[in-house]
Amino acid sequence: MLDESLLDAPDELARADLRDLLRGAAEAGARVRTAVRHATESGVTELKPDGRPRAVLIAGPGTAAAGVADLIGALVGTGCPVIRIAPTGVAPAAGALRWSLPGWVGPVDLLLIATPDGTEPGLSLLAEQSYRRGCTVAAVAPARSPLAEGVSGSHGLTVPMAVAPRPSTDDADGTGAPAAAPGTLWSLLVPLLALLDRTGLVAAPVETLQKVADRLDGVAERCGPAVATYHNPAKTLATELAEALPLIWTEGETAGPVGRRFAAALAELAGHPALAAELPEALPAHASLLARGLTGGADSDDFFRDRVDDPGPLRARAVLLRDRSADAGGLTAAPAARELAQSHDIALSELDPEDGDDLERLAELIALTDFAAVYLALASGSRS
Repeated sequence: MLDESLLDAPDELARADLRDLLRGAAEAGARVRTAVRHATESGVTELKPDGRPRAVLIAGPGTAAAGVADLIGALVGTGCPVIRIAPTGVAPAAGALRWSLPGWVGPVDLLLIATPDGTEPGLSLLAEQSYRRGCTVAAVAPARSPLAEGVSGSHGLTVPMAVAPRPSTDDADGTGAPAAAPGTLWSLLVPLLALLDRTGLVAAPVETLQKVADRLDGVAERCGPAVATYHNPAKTLATELAEALPLIWTEGETAGPVGRRFAAALAELAGHPALAAELPEALPAHASLLARGLTGGADSDDFFRDRVDDPGPLRARAVLLRDRSADAGGLTAAPAARELAQSHDIALSELDPEDGDDLERLAELIALTDFAAVYLALASGSRS
């Protein structure tokens, strides 16, 4: 159950936020600026590559690395194949994960490693294997971590991961946040965007990245804990999703990864299930679910239970995330999505970013959904 009173009690929110999730969301802009500085100091912005790589491979653990690969794939588009190397292993622990380099990788390819940990032996082995094949390697990892030192030692490029400006006493190096935490994504993504800008695959010069930081600051002002729920789009969305199964519908090349990240953040941070799908395929995929309806989780076999405390029926709620580029060709499935939701008496929430560059609009959608996931986590008691 969602404690709505907690959302409008900033001091209580701060006490409930044991993982500093709200601060991470609020400081996303600062993380971007720090990451830009680290990339500049590491020489990324002065690189002069010979040309575009044949393929970009991305490796790393957890939700953050998966989100980085998904976002980069959407931003690069048809300019170059972007392939995520998924880890294997017997457990999701740094020492148990392994990554395998495809057999065709060679000197014309680029391997990007993104990790908030840096102690994974499997990633160090992957970097060594890439070096032996002549594949260029670049990594974003915590400074002085085994991976950072190993990549630098094998003639690769390492950018120190930007940590929280004011890490908590329980997380002195700022790297112990959950993989889906807001700041972690930007710390890993921004240096890689700066690198891909030099190859011509992504338009992400320093000026654009600074605009991204400003856009993130603007969202933090609108969605901060001191802003009341009725004026706060993130708190409003959290309350709308509290008693519902979110059906996250996305439209636009960059909105898809945002929707998938939102679903992952709801699950990892708030323990809240959600389904994400891209329009127009989302409509037939979820139409039967909407038609059949959903039910609550009461135990119908317990005849003597107190039915006053039974949860109400679980309802679906659609969330439409749109990138304005989806309107460029005049073809949009948004009206059909609204009609489907209305025909089944399903509420629909829409998030539509303001004008700006692709990265600015992307950043606004990510920040809004990150804040919403954090508020849902805190107000529903998912704090451990």
